[in-house]
Amino acid sequence: MSMPDITVGAWFAARAARSPQRRALIFEGTSWTFAELADRIERLAAVLRAGGVKHGDRVSFVGFNQPAALETWFACSRLGAIYVPLNFRLAGPELAFIVGDAGVHTLIAGADQRPGIDAIRAELGVRRYLVTEADGIPEGWESYEQAVTAAHPLPTPDPVRPDELSIIMYTSGTTGTPKGVMLSHENLWWSDIALMSWIDIHADDVTLAFSPLFHIAGLNFMIGITWMRGGEVILHRSFDAQRTLEDIARYRVNTLFGVPAMFIAISQLPGFQAADLSTVRMAVCGGAPAPEPLLRTFADRGIGVLQGYGLTETSPAAIFLVAEYALSKLGAAGQPPLYIETKLVGSGGVTVSEPGVRGEVCMRGPNVTRGYWNRPEATAAAFDEAGWFHTGDVGQFDEDGIISIVDRVKDMVISGGENVYPAEVESVLFGHPSVAEVAVIGLPDARWGEAVTAVVAAKPGQSVTLEDLREYAASHLARFKLPQRLHLVEVLPRNPTGKVLKYQLREDLGAK
Repeated sequence: MSMPDITVGAWFAARAARSPQRRALIFEGTSWTFAELADRIERLAAVLRAGGVKHGDRVSFVGFNQPAALETWFACSRLGAIYVPLNFRLAGPELAFIVGDAGVHTLIAGADQRPGIDAIRAELGVRRYLVTEADGIPEGWESYEQAVTAAHPLPTPDPVRPDELSIIMYTSGTTGTPKGVMLSHENLWWSDIALMSWIDIHADDVTLAFSPLFHIAGLNFMIGITWMRGGEVILHRSFDAQRTLEDIARYRVNTLFGVPAMFIAISQLPGFQAADLSTVRMAVCGGAPAPEPLLRTFADRGIGVLQGYGLTETSPAAIFLVAEYALSKLGAAGQPPLYIETKLVGSGGVTVSEPGVRGEVCMRGPNVTRGYWNRPEATAAAFDEAGWFHTGDVGQFDEDGIISIVDRVKDMVISGGENVYPAEVESVLFGHPSVAEVAVIGLPDARWGEAVTAVVAAKPGQSVTLEDLREYAASHLARFKLPQRLHLVEVLPRNPTGKVLKYQLREDLGAK
């Protein structure tokens, strides 16, 4: 028996053939049916091919959420090209590194991103630039919309195997150097299958999407499974709590996905209690544990909050906590589907399964990345000889086999749904002329989940303020990585080998 083509472009084309006149997407008042969106994807694929993009080449999009980001991803799949989404919040040097590391052939940018790209253009080595939504096309750029409109649909897509790469998604590493997570078509497919086993999406559902499409959860979470089922996606350019609340009622939204900070902002709006939320069946929350008051606030409005745990490396679906456990298993991550193997590895490499015993969360399955682009050493460090991916997160089982994530081996901070790696921030802040020592940690924050916190020992006779540090680091780091709090100390606590005791800092400062 022949198997269906599960590559990204193929399954969308199959959905368009099955449901051509169903509405697929609404963005800022404009809507597209599946047939219309598929036609644009095929035209863009032809544009890319005519511009020299070949099988295996890398194509990037940078900008706020917009249809072009999704069209680029699906069009790449029709050519066997690899999509490299870029975080527009990154500073110029960060973007330049990623574009160079990936060897991007063609870069598509939102109009508001063009000046920033032009500022680093000499460092990029990109062969072709297209810009969306531009009134006038500057020298060195082509109009995305004019090119797509003028093109004929791709006559024949390239044959693409499920094990070929669909996406390289960059995530910062603990050394501060971004790493490109390689995700194949089958990785993404199995992640979607896992999600559909947890989330009951219907063919007539409406999903509201406002999470950034440069994150794997924004790109391949609710949007993918909604379209697989034949549902409709309402895409927001960026998150706006008031607009989200209004559009839930306007479009009769059934499902939405976001990080806790987004749902907190929605719940704190003056009109939340009176808003019409009668069509919302579920709110899916990830990126950080949802606080109990938030879960209860939505439960009081009749909305179950589904929580999950995943990583870019797991495409992202890995572990999910269904709504029925949301309040009884507060803070828990959940359970994996049957085909994603999960274990906890304690000290000495021993697998632990007893309730309450901590170990590093390790995973193995068809949703798990094969490794990091151009980083064989990082790949080897993340996988053991049996193929288990070591997440760097510490978890424990409860008596019902539900997993909770209790700590981070890598000390990563999750602030407003964005991953911030302390080593990267520390390396910048250490260059400040008044800083003698610095450690960056995450401290609990009611709005952001965790606040990026700089703990600084100043040089003798020197002083430093939070404003000083933010101004100094602004040209080197994305805004979401800048410190939100500052604690001054005489000296950082260290162990006998000289390593900063970050857990002690978190305990001491978190209690204040």
